Amino acid sequence: MEQYVNEDTASPMSRMENILNKIIDLLYWHDIKQTGIVFGSVLLLLFSLTQFSVVSVIAYLALAALSATICFRIYKSVLQAVQKTDEGHPFKAYLDMDATLSEEQIQKYADSALVYVNSTVKELRRLFLVQDLVDSLKFAVLMWLLTYVGAIFNGLTLMIMAVVSMFSLPVVYEKYQAQIDQYLGLVRTHVNSVVAKIQAKIPGAKRKTE
Repeated sequence: MEQYVNEDTASPMSRMENILNKIIDLLYWHDIKQTGIVFGSVLLLLFSLTQFSVVSVIAYLALAALSATICFRIYKSVLQAVQKTDEGHPFKAYLDMDATLSEEQIQKYADSALVYVNSTVKELRRLFLVQDLVDSLKFAVLMWLLTYVGAIFNGLTLMIMAVVSMFSLPVVYEKYQAQIDQYLGLVRTHVNSVVAKIQAKIPGAKRKTE
């Protein structure tokens, strides 16, 4: 289990690492109950979106939540009347809870997100402005392959496949790491060999030695 830093005193990068550690715990099923709830909820939501519109899904979820809370409130009220107790509102603890976001909290999450936004923008600029010809060609090939993927699968299907992969592949890799690393090494060697041949034939494609 990963160790988490104190988010109140941590830097934006440390907070993002803290969040990533929690995500890793979920993906590796360190807490089976917690991961099962998250995985099942996300899959249920995505499958619902394949059958209904976003508005309908939101409305159904809201109705389900309201039905549960209203029934529970009535049940507790009847129970208190029968037992002649005065326990108060069943959700009083949650109603009294401070749910507002302070400026410090908003700034904290904004700073954390900004680190990744800047990194993404910088990488996209590097690829689109062809700072490295080979990397830009790899990116172009990836986008070309995605046009075929997009023609076969819609966005929701890809999201469902991505979620299932995210919650299954890390565990499979952890269990068969040695065998997978062996085959990945062979593939990487072959790809590097092909890239080296391309670099040798295309003028200006060789990476600058630092």
